[in-house]
Amino acid sequence: MVSQDRAKALLQRVPLVDGHNDLPWSLRDFFGENSTDNVFDTAAKVDLTTVQPKLHTDFVKAREGGLGMQFWSVYIPCRLEGDSAVTAVLEQIELVHELTERYPDQLGIATSADEAEAVFASGRIASLIGAEGGHSINSSIGVLRALRRLGVRYMTLTHNDNTPWADSATDQPEHDGLTEFGKDVVREMNRIGMLVDLSHVAPSTMHDALAVSAKPVIFSHSSCRAVADHPRNIPDDVLGKLVDNGGVAMITFVPDFVSPRVAGWDGALRAAMTAAGEKHADLEARQKFADSWTEGGPRPVVTIADVVAHLDHAREVAGVDHIGLGGDYDGVRELPEGLENVSCYPALFGALLDNGWSEDDCAKLAGQNVLRVLRDADR
Repeated sequence: MVSQDRAKALLQRVPLVDGHNDLPWSLRDFFGENSTDNVFDTAAKVDLTTVQPKLHTDFVKAREGGLGMQFWSVYIPCRLEGDSAVTAVLEQIELVHELTERYPDQLGIATSADEAEAVFASGRIASLIGAEGGHSINSSIGVLRALRRLGVRYMTLTHNDNTPWADSATDQPEHDGLTEFGKDVVREMNRIGMLVDLSHVAPSTMHDALAVSAKPVIFSHSSCRAVADHPRNIPDDVLGKLVDNGGVAMITFVPDFVSPRVAGWDGALRAAMTAAGEKHADLEARQKFADSWTEGGPRPVVTIADVVAHLDHAREVAGVDHIGLGGDYDGVRELPEGLENVSCYPALFGALLDNGWSEDDCAKLAGQNVLRVLRDADR
């Protein structure tokens, strides 16, 4: 408990910046995506000032966990394409703004590092926006620029499916990384100050983006492939390149990505789905299939120690200046024991302090590194 108390005190002084939280989509889905209610009514119908058992995130848990700044993911599923994808991402951005207006004592919109620090200093959670999935721009540089004007500070180049200009980690390769248009997207993101997010993309796309980008990149919610061999994780040769690039790998808590045992279980699930003609990358289809799949046995248990193993490895390969956290809360059904919701960050930092991490190292991990990258993009 002494270490957790130190961790809580640290997170009062140093802003904890989480790179990825799917609360906006969870709110949209709270009453069922096909509900006749207006999407924005969900912000009014779920009282985030009280404990919400169905959600990983509410303000009670966030205060307990010391959450200081959050990149809210304006995620849209890959089944939405073309104009429908653009409409959906605009609705998600508006929902984040609606939330900050509904809870002005709890949240404050931030579109820069300076604004985020000012909101944190005011005692509120700084709300930054990250777009998850390059399909949301419908292959339009104009839409990309519009998202930036609306306050979006990063874009994940793909989600689970390829875009017409970039290969995803969980789809069949089509482009051998980035197409020429994809490289133009990266250059334009550099120009307008939008962080290039390489979570979800194939290693070939990671290497292409790192070769093109003149600015530091981020991984908003990925872990280390050398620790858990899952296609969503970062290979060591890419982690090593973050040193020269200046970027940050924000380690995630998703059990499939952090536990070698669960990664193996998930690989067997992927093979079973493929044999049955199902698509593992389809989140809804995967969950439905897994609920009735018994051949692989029960999912293995995952703990804080599994996440610590990734943080230790990333620090060893990329260095302490190039790591952060992206929990993916409210984006997955299950989380590691001890990290069940956003109240649990002090338990993780307490474990790191017990493992020999210094408070300075923990401060860099908590938020100093990603704020440096954001400030670089601001310039």
